[in-house]
Amino acid sequence: MPESTTPLSGGVSDVSAEAVAATLRDLRDDIRRAAGENPLAPSSPSVANLCAYLALRTHDNLALQAALARLGLSSLGRSEAHVLATLEQVLAVVERLDQDAPTAAAAFDASTALLRRRTRALFGEARPNRETRIMVTLPSDAASDRELVAALATAGMDCARINAAHDDLAAWRAMASHVRAVSDAAGRHVPILVDLPGPKLRTGPIEPGPEVVHLRPRHDELGAVVEPARAWLAAGGGTAAIPPDARAVLPVASSWLAALAPGERVSFTDARGRHRSLRVGAGCAEGRWAEMLRGAYLFTGTVLTAESAGETRLMSVPARESRIRLAIGDTLRLTRDQRPGRAATPSSPARISCTFEEAFDAVSVGDSVWLDDGKFGGTARRVTRTAIEVEITQAPPGGGRLRAEKGINLPDTSISVAASRAADEPTIAFAVAHADMVGLSFVSTREDVRVVADALARNGGGHLGLILKIETRAGFDALPDLLTEALARDAPCGVMIARGDLSIEIGWERMAEVQEEILWLCEAAHVPVIWATQVLDTLAHTGIASRAEITDASSGARAECVMLNKGPMIVAAISTLDDILERMATHRHKKTSLLPRLRAWSDEPPT
Repeated sequence: MPESTTPLSGGVSDVSAEAVAATLRDLRDDIRRAAGENPLAPSSPSVANLCAYLALRTHDNLALQAALARLGLSSLGRSEAHVLATLEQVLAVVERLDQDAPTAAAAFDASTALLRRRTRALFGEARPNRETRIMVTLPSDAASDRELVAALATAGMDCARINAAHDDLAAWRAMASHVRAVSDAAGRHVPILVDLPGPKLRTGPIEPGPEVVHLRPRHDELGAVVEPARAWLAAGGGTAAIPPDARAVLPVASSWLAALAPGERVSFTDARGRHRSLRVGAGCAEGRWAEMLRGAYLFTGTVLTAESAGETRLMSVPARESRIRLAIGDTLRLTRDQRPGRAATPSSPARISCTFEEAFDAVSVGDSVWLDDGKFGGTARRVTRTAIEVEITQAPPGGGRLRAEKGINLPDTSISVAASRAADEPTIAFAVAHADMVGLSFVSTREDVRVVADALARNGGGHLGLILKIETRAGFDALPDLLTEALARDAPCGVMIARGDLSIEIGWERMAEVQEEILWLCEAAHVPVIWATQVLDTLAHTGIASRAEITDASSGARAECVMLNKGPMIVAAISTLDDILERMATHRHKKTSLLPRLRAWSDEPPT
């Protein structure tokens, strides 16, 4: 909330009950006059109250709200439906206050200052027109493109996030170096968060699919070919000269390719036994374009025949990515061993490995299991030390396909991840050397906090900020204990509402409720909050925001920081979020509605 004590017309420049009462009386009288000037007001309570509300909002009431809060009274943030009644009631209370009684102003100021100090320690200085900071997850390109990092900062990035679950140590160093260089050039410190990957609870590999390439022409709505299927015939399977727009590559022998004449036909029989031909086009010694007007499946070893070059066999083509098809009622076996998974057969269910072995010692029959960001859900029906058999109870209509490296959530299962934190030690050492804070993924116990805090201290980073990422049901349930443990450190701490995994863990229908409760609890502990996951995600990826995500982004103004993930249009997303947060800065502070002067229905043009 703005700390300005600029007097309202009629004047509140301190928190004495007498000064507040004088301002309330002036405000009440002004509102009465405005309501009385409307001829419809006497016969319509609704019109009278509407006029009263508009009159209230012709004033900048921020200082009055702050003064009332310091007296422990209503901030007028819920007065819309009964404006004059609220003012009369608050005034009656203020007039009865003991003028000599001490106020709570010092306590209010101290708690506000404490939260701001901790926010500044984690996320840097606030912008002139907004208190809420913007954090941006750095894309891989940030390691090689300093100008990209500069563009992010210019658009409004206040702090940068390095996700240690992606890229490598060399890339992280380059990203941090670019952030520091941009900070020095701008004369503004841009703090860096390094997100510890924590335990990887994911699906393992899947047996590769067939080595086949599908060539498909593009058709219009009436079935006419509007664009032929194109492929690049690569000499000897070389990749150096492959054009960037080549959607399919067919590796062939160099001598055979060299003998081809432009414009001639290459015939073959595809994987379905259908006779097809390609027309050879332009190219170079390393490759040639080829086109066809009908679809075809070519596999490793397909015989290609040309009049001028004779026969050759298609060299090895990449295996297609395999997926496991799942529908409601199917069984999926999660295995402890890391053999590649495979689809169901007549004699056995589909199987795929789980990368986190501790899960097999913790899951019980009846526990919920969710996969791929909630795309599939099920119940553990049989559990052994080597496998968990899951009955699929939720899947896309008609079934869906599960891929490798997809997340697994176990909301009913208590898993201690402290023992697996040893793998984070090299990342912690990097963070101590290059960052300002670390993010603690999948935190759920006091021990998790202590283990990482001890590792930071061992590496000389006891001063680094610690961000508790609340992304599991266990982490949410333990939040009071986690905050108590983190606050015991002599270093700043914060909380990230990691809404992606958390919504799967607690259920989508509870997400709105839970994120509110986290905000309240952290405000009580004077701990800064990061509003994270899928903020303006559509905008960052496509350049066009949805209505729902604009509203969601504005809700993030209640937090001290809002995090954006990477995307090709991330600069536009930062600029949009910067504008949203600046507009919301005078409308809401935490869960309190602010009442600045409302210009939308005044004679002044809106800003």
